Amino acid sequence: MLTLALLLAIADVHSLGNPDVARPTHVSLDLALDFDRKVVTGTATLDVAYPAGADKARHLDLDTRGLSVESVTAGGKALSFVFEPAVPNLGQRLRITLPAPPPARIAIRYRTSPDASALQWLGPQQTTSGKMPFLFTQSQAIHARSWMPITDSPGVRVTYDAVVRAPKGMQVVMSAEHGRHDLAAGVFRFRMPHAIPPYLIALAAGELEFRALSNRTGVYAEPAVVARAASEFADVEKMVQVAEKLYGPYAWDRWDTIVLPPSFPFGGMENPRITFATPTVLAGDKSLVALLAHELAHSWSGNLVTNATWADFWLNEGVTTYIENRIVEELYGKEVAQMQVLLGQRDLREHVADAKTLPADTRLHIDLAGRDPDDGMTSVPYDKGANLLRLLESHFGRVRFDAFLRGWFDSHRFQSVTTDTFISALEKDLFKGDEAAWRELGVERWVYEPGIPANIIAPLSVRFDQTRAAAEAFGRDGSLDLVKKDTWVTTEWLDFLNNLPKAMTAAQMDALDRRFAFSRSGNSEILFAWLTHAVRNTYEPAFPALEDFLTRQGRRKFVRPLFQAMQDNAKTRDLARRIYARARPTYHPITASSIDAVLKAN
Repeated sequence: MLTLALLLAIADVHSLGNPDVARPTHVSLDLALDFDRKVVTGTATLDVAYPAGADKARHLDLDTRGLSVESVTAGGKALSFVFEPAVPNLGQRLRITLPAPPPARIAIRYRTSPDASALQWLGPQQTTSGKMPFLFTQSQAIHARSWMPITDSPGVRVTYDAVVRAPKGMQVVMSAEHGRHDLAAGVFRFRMPHAIPPYLIALAAGELEFRALSNRTGVYAEPAVVARAASEFADVEKMVQVAEKLYGPYAWDRWDTIVLPPSFPFGGMENPRITFATPTVLAGDKSLVALLAHELAHSWSGNLVTNATWADFWLNEGVTTYIENRIVEELYGKEVAQMQVLLGQRDLREHVADAKTLPADTRLHIDLAGRDPDDGMTSVPYDKGANLLRLLESHFGRVRFDAFLRGWFDSHRFQSVTTDTFISALEKDLFKGDEAAWRELGVERWVYEPGIPANIIAPLSVRFDQTRAAAEAFGRDGSLDLVKKDTWVTTEWLDFLNNLPKAMTAAQMDALDRRFAFSRSGNSEILFAWLTHAVRNTYEPAFPALEDFLTRQGRRKFVRPLFQAMQDNAKTRDLARRIYARARPTYHPITASSIDAVLKAN
């Protein structure tokens, strides 16, 4: 177990706080949402503990980015404060001078900036109904500091409560228990009794409806979307039951999902009690709902047990990706799960082989000092991390490995942990002193060395043998006879598309699009894979679909690679800039900043 003393000794290079001296333990938010000025105003009242002793506490240092502070008070008395110079990627330290003895509660009245990196304000015209504006937050990795003054580190967990004042007619949801709302007055109350890292504090507000899926699951969405979402997510209660059978009771009471407007920058965000999800998963046939299995898995790996710093991000995502695949296998069968693993391994290999990928960034424990921790959100923590766990499962067997993981979650509940802590647990509780097995499996090589270890396990897939044979036949002589158009599932189509020749003629692209209508696919993953080929091969008939795709959704997983592909192809660079000029105002700041970097690279 990571003791408080050890946790305080961990330096988080992405925080400007001083939690070893003055440590927030609870935050009470009283906020008003101003859609006209695109700002959040209000008060954050912090309960503060002093781990080093009250006599040594001279300052409380907090993380901020773009905040304006009106006052800082304790017990009704003003405290002096100053913003220190901005630090690239990190924002500004808010230093509050503490009296002696230091106060237990400190209230900070503040206002966000209209361009706060965590907040996206959408006008009515950017919503489905066009009636009301919409707001949502995205605080991971270090964006919570742009909408509240806080020690914005995953190693500093806080409980929270909130009062949120919104325009009448809106529904507000947060990653917390619902309290006594006053819908007529537009006042909403929330409470989170479990200590969570600040990046999991989340809020959304807009025209929302709710559909129950079970007595503990449900979905929020805009009125025109909610029925489709409820149908697509019909299996979520089964997912919870599978995960509980493997890793113990669900600790967060409810698991709801909110389908956000299309500009949401990620596939999903695992905010406790309410997953934030992209509408790009609504394929109409449940073929993309594995994303929800992933976000559910975070209720154990990430939310219950959290990476202490962003260098340990793989502890969140690698473990979660492994659990996601176990849930998928239980619900949809071993073949589907194995194909999912193979697709992930392909993504990992392509990322590692990419000339733009630094070898040091292919380690699981990654050095992100001086960089935005969002840079670490690649396939490495997800897929390399998951494949390490699959290797351990294969060696020790599922029964023993499942018992280890469940014990890990049970003994580290509501704690933040480091990679070293996890490795120590592996040595003690799984390997149990078996030095030969430790050397054979090479756990430390997986974690601390670059690249993909040779002992990665690639599952066999007869169905992928068939999709690859079909792709090879098309590349060889244009034959499509091996394509099983009426029976292939999404993973098979993706493998077929991924194994097509990278260089194809216009005639080959025409033949594929005429036969399978890829440019009109309603499946976002298939459309993305097809449009990647279209950009690479300058296939102009698909460019209207490309522009439509890039301007109607802002999921970074799709948007960034397509703009990168257009940037890499001299014939499509002007197209990239034309589309981006139209799309950028609709993107979340996280997506926009990543595309800015792509298009400014050359």
